[in-house]
Amino acid sequence: MQAAPTTVDPELVALLTPEGLPVEDPPFDVPSSPDELTGLYEWMVITRAVDAEFINLQRQGQLALYPSCRGQEAAQVGCAASLRSDDWLFPQYRELGLFLMRGVPAAAVGSAWRGTWHAGWGFPEHACAPMSIPIGTHALHAVGAAMAAPRLGEDSVTVAFIGDGATSEGDVHEALNFAAVNSAPCVFYIQNNQWAISVPLSQQTRSPSLAHKAVGYGMPGVRVDGNDVLACRAVTEQAARRAREGGGPTLVEAVTYRLGPHTTSDDPTRYRPQEEVDRWERLDPLPRYRRYLTHLDIWHTEVEDRAQARAAQMCTELRASVFDAPDVPPEELFAHVLKEPPQDLLAQSDQLLAELTREE
Repeated sequence: MQAAPTTVDPELVALLTPEGLPVEDPPFDVPSSPDELTGLYEWMVITRAVDAEFINLQRQGQLALYPSCRGQEAAQVGCAASLRSDDWLFPQYRELGLFLMRGVPAAAVGSAWRGTWHAGWGFPEHACAPMSIPIGTHALHAVGAAMAAPRLGEDSVTVAFIGDGATSEGDVHEALNFAAVNSAPCVFYIQNNQWAISVPLSQQTRSPSLAHKAVGYGMPGVRVDGNDVLACRAVTEQAARRAREGGGPTLVEAVTYRLGPHTTSDDPTRYRPQEEVDRWERLDPLPRYRRYLTHLDIWHTEVEDRAQARAAQMCTELRASVFDAPDVPPEELFAHVLKEPPQDLLAQSDQLLAELTREE
């Protein structure tokens, strides 16, 4: 058995400077293919555009709620780019870039937020669990799936996507401990966007960093610049390879920032200083990576045009599927809970139908 790690490097793994230039003595190799490099940029542009369309739809009364991922595109796209199509993803609710890059249609994500299809459609077909609104509960599901993989003769890994706030939940601690004890092929990917709604990170933990929590569970912990798409890709690829080869789980802390509100119902100006937002705006992952591609002389207007065209198509499909979509029959609430529903659940269904009939 491998000795448990006892330290975590407090420095962020980075391949790009804040100005978008290559770092000296990079800790990982960088992809050499121009298509691969520009592809990462395109997915970040697409994610931001579709994210904005979701907000527009919510403001127009088509969605009750939406949690923006603006500012976290690099953390999501970089992670997704490092994984195989059969690696199972267990997301929370802010992983739009992850969904789109994995192949889940924007319309499928929209159906979940609209409520026209319970948990959305198109997720399992792309080895992606449905969005988890409860904080941290899906981390346990990820560990269970990871433990099942070798028993099924598979060498896939699972990735649990959690936020900084989820590290304060008991389910996440149980998942970390269970994964470590059982050497589960699992990666815990924390998008530390600095705020759990209105609670800052400083009020959530006294650890030197969230990655340092890995030491207590006997797994490696890595801090990565979450606004550096190349670094996120490299770190996740390393963690997935380690898990695939039997090395057990890794805890990755992608340090990023939520540029928008927690959800469309939130007003971050009530608790977050504008100076902080301005500082992180200067580290926006999109212009930062575009400067890098320009430095390599592989960014050109055709790249931007192609990304915007793909984004426009996805936004059109999303709007067409969501706008004024009919509500689902209320009785569907009971249709997909249990294969053989117990009598008390059937009685509740009958009661609901009776009440709806009286109202008509």
